[in-house]
Amino acid sequence: QVQLVESGGGLVQPGGSLRLSCTASGSIFSISAMGWYRQGPGKDRELVADITNGGSTNYADSVKGRFTISRDNAKNTVNLQMNSLIPEDTAVYFCNALLNPRPGILFTYWGQGTQVTVSS
Repeated sequence: QVQLVESGGGLVQPGGSLRLSCTASGSIFSISAMGWYRQGPGKDRELVADITNGGSTNYADSVKGRFTISRDNAKNTVNLQMNSLIPEDTAVYFCNALLNPRPGILFTYWGQGTQVTVSS
């Protein structure tokens, strides 16, 4: 059994910052990539950023220059530093991990989601 536990969401004013963290635990052989997705009101879930175990990163155009994703491979943790937040960033943010629970088996796992609200 694999669990992804997120933390760090909340309410912030426009221009503010938040830091999201997600830790994977349980039966994990290796993790290929971790990332963050979000789903705003009435919108589809979309990729925000992801990072491979080698450190290669990928960002949505809408967050480039404002968000930074990082990863601690030893702790199976991924972080998302969000700066210069705007109301359009309001969404439920989901942690995602592409991992091997055992050799030869590859699954995608999701966290439960954490609410980020940007409002004055």
